[in-house]
Amino acid sequence: MQATDILSSEHRVIERVLLSLEKATQAVETGASVRPGFFLDAADFIRGFADGCHHLKEENVLFTTMSEHGVAVEGGPIGVMLNEHELGRKFTREMRAGAERWAAGESVGKDAVITAARNYVLLLQQHIAKEDQILFPMANRVIPAHSMTQCGRLSRKWSTKRPVRRSRKIP
Repeated sequence: MQATDILSSEHRVIERVLLSLEKATQAVETGASVRPGFFLDAADFIRGFADGCHHLKEENVLFTTMSEHGVAVEGGPIGVMLNEHELGRKFTREMRAGAERWAAGESVGKDAVITAARNYVLLLQQHIAKEDQILFPMANRVIPAHSMTQCGRLSRKWSTKRPVRRSRKIP
């Protein structure tokens, strides 16, 4: 299985969580009872899987290999994706901090959760579309078959790595 196939299938999992996050945010906005812990759980999933596994595979396997085969990082699509990963991390931290404040009884925490969750959902929906429609097809064109097979193997290995590590070894 190619790395882009693995990553694309992971997008489908992330999209299900985004949908749940979006629905929970709407429920909070309409006054429905949603526990702050839901947003803490969502932040844990994002940190552990969406960011801690999926994005690290992109950064440490696919983007690195694309760069090695001539795709520009700075000023190119890889740079955009890396910046969006960082922005997603920021929104996740904000959502977690807001949920912790909300759980502690601070009403401003609820507003922070709504803002951060909305920002994260919108960012990731657009981010996934760009990767699925532009970046992954580009990777499939520029990375030779033997290198793509190796990327797939490395992607599967990254799925089992713990603890979560941030590494941007892109030349």
